[in-house]
Amino acid sequence: MRNFAMGNIELLMPAGNLEKLRFALAFGADAVYLGMPSFSLRARENGFRKLEDVAEAVHYAHGLGKKAYVTANIFPHNSKINPCLKSIGATLKLCQPDAWIMSDPGLIMLMRENHPQAAIHLSVQANTVNHATVTFWQKMGVRRIILSRELNAGEIREIREHCPEVELESFVHGAICIAYSGRCLISSYLVGRDSNQGACTNSCRWPYKVFRKDQPQDEHSALTDAFYLEESKRPGAMMPVDEDSNGTYLMNAKDLCLIEHLNALVAAGVHSFKVEGRSKSVYYVAMITRAYRRAIDDLEAGKPFDPQGLREVLATSSRGFTTGFLHGNPGAAALNYDSGLSVSLLYRFTGIVRAYDPVKKLMQIEPRNPICKGGSYELCLPDKDVVLRVDALYDDKQKPVEAIHGGLHACWVPCNEPPGAFAVLRERLSEKTRQINL
Repeated sequence: MRNFAMGNIELLMPAGNLEKLRFALAFGADAVYLGMPSFSLRARENGFRKLEDVAEAVHYAHGLGKKAYVTANIFPHNSKINPCLKSIGATLKLCQPDAWIMSDPGLIMLMRENHPQAAIHLSVQANTVNHATVTFWQKMGVRRIILSRELNAGEIREIREHCPEVELESFVHGAICIAYSGRCLISSYLVGRDSNQGACTNSCRWPYKVFRKDQPQDEHSALTDAFYLEESKRPGAMMPVDEDSNGTYLMNAKDLCLIEHLNALVAAGVHSFKVEGRSKSVYYVAMITRAYRRAIDDLEAGKPFDPQGLREVLATSSRGFTTGFLHGNPGAAALNYDSGLSVSLLYRFTGIVRAYDPVKKLMQIEPRNPICKGGSYELCLPDKDVVLRVDALYDDKQKPVEAIHGGLHACWVPCNEPPGAFAVLRERLSEKTRQINL
């Protein structure tokens, strides 16, 4: 029996592009997962456009002694089967990913036939919810099962008891689909973009107006109240729906957050803790990686959970948090009826540090939100935070300015010590700003 006890927990972070991959690894990830061009379920937001990009990412992770998994988890129609296999074969000539994340049974069969040496992890899209299914996939040569988000701790523990040899991976943080682990047709129905082909538009997050009409159920019945939805970008396209008084974001799930409950997953037999978010910002990846890294390290050291970890999670954008199905069906408590936007209540991502001039002791920042002279910010490093008072501010040509707006340009800020290769800047939100966001 393999040992999945303390000390073997893997923190697996999303890599939407090479920069995010580098920050995830710098801030404490053990492994990263990245999308295959055109054949993953984040194809529209995938920053790895060419196979050479994938190879560069894999080689970079391996150079640090870390792991890189490549996602090829679409459900392909006939026309995509051969192109997908061809791309996989071409990738394997350039690099050797530690595993391939796949979901389609046919593609997995062909992968086993054509590349039997390649490790396969079963995607969460395959909706694995019982030990019989895990056994089936194990017999098919699958090394790791990424469990469905709809499982509770007891069900995971039962799977581990029946299948002691297989690796189990579970999502611990990030956005949740309203559909069963992502098997959704809403986006395809509304705008013709198939989420199962990597083109989801997050239609479940959109605002919808609710209209009430009098409508006969049939020619023999009296008039009854009927409710219809109108999506904000498609006025006049009325969709019938049953709805109560909770609001208009009918399908908007809160984000998953299990940072306080990692011990329950370890006890259930989970080997890898996975975070969702390949389309999220560098700041999000860095802060969530650091928070979960510290929580895992404390867990392995036998220390109690540090509430500061939850505060770090709250420093990133979210739609509110839920523990999902870990302790049972959460019901309406898992839904956010107020807003489909992901917002931060504590901090605002201000910028990314790009360079340091040791002679002038100036730090170059790529601003993502406004930076003002006289303002107070936090410089977030992999191992600590440093308060940074902006007593002087310079534009990209190092000319003094009072403020600079967010955008794809640069500014310079005094800093006595070099910040290192991986650092982000954030601004603590005022009470007034937090109330506005709420």
